[in-house]
Amino acid sequence: MLRSMTGFGHCEYTENDISFTIEIKTVNHRYIDIFLKMPKQLSTFEDMIRSLASAKIQRGKIDIYITYDNKSSDSQEVILDEGLAKAYCDALRKISDELGLRDDISATSLARFPDILKVEKQENNEEVGKVLEKAFNIALDELVQMRTREGEKLKESLLANLSAIEDYIEKIKEKAPLVVREYKEKLEMRLNELIDLQRVDPARIATEVALFADKCSIDEELVRLKSHIIQMREMLDAGSPVGKKADFLIQEMNREVNTIGSKASNIDITRNVVELKSEIEKLREQIQNIE
Repeated sequence: MLRSMTGFGHCEYTENDISFTIEIKTVNHRYIDIFLKMPKQLSTFEDMIRSLASAKIQRGKIDIYITYDNKSSDSQEVILDEGLAKAYCDALRKISDELGLRDDISATSLARFPDILKVEKQENNEEVGKVLEKAFNIALDELVQMRTREGEKLKESLLANLSAIEDYIEKIKEKAPLVVREYKEKLEMRLNELIDLQRVDPARIATEVALFADKCSIDEELVRLKSHIIQMREMLDAGSPVGKKADFLIQEMNREVNTIGSKASNIDITRNVVELKSEIEKLREQIQNIE
């Protein structure tokens, strides 16, 4: 399936009193670029999150936001900051000595100072990791589904662009023989104005016309354009990722159209070349959204 690079996935998931809220947003980007914001205590799972994301998304800027709450009954540990406690104790003794105050420092009074004691929850990382993986995959699947829906809409638009391009190619193909005929008529007209046309060697005129026909022939460019369109359709049917290959094909299509424009002197062909460029530009803009 063809996928867009724009999408959004969201999940709120709770299991065994462990809760996660996850949001994933993606936008266009030439390569894959992952920005991850989550609580510090989940940092051990960063590699897992990045691996899960890159396994299902090959291209785009990915913003991942994770919030977390754990109300499970895991054991808690009280942590003493011994260095800070000693510093407070020394400061209190200094106040007592310098001001002649009674020294009534106790463990109870010292424990009331900020950051002396900290309560840390001893979490089961294995269980937290399993719940996180489930929650993240739910959000990721929602994101991929949205990117797929958008991709199918883009595919319809891209196929319409390709059909329009084919129509203009056919119009140019119809007019291509006129280029040589018009040149022959103009050449004979100019010669007729200068000299008696009866005295001009017909073989010389034929040679001049043949040289011009070879110089202004656009048959090869038209064949290559048709080939590029066939390739593009095959790529769109094959599904993502196709964005980078499609970018290259569009560059080649533009090159062929520019060559046709430089060779053709027929006004109708020139007009159709302008329309062709417009359709290819629409195609290029749409392809920027494809993974």
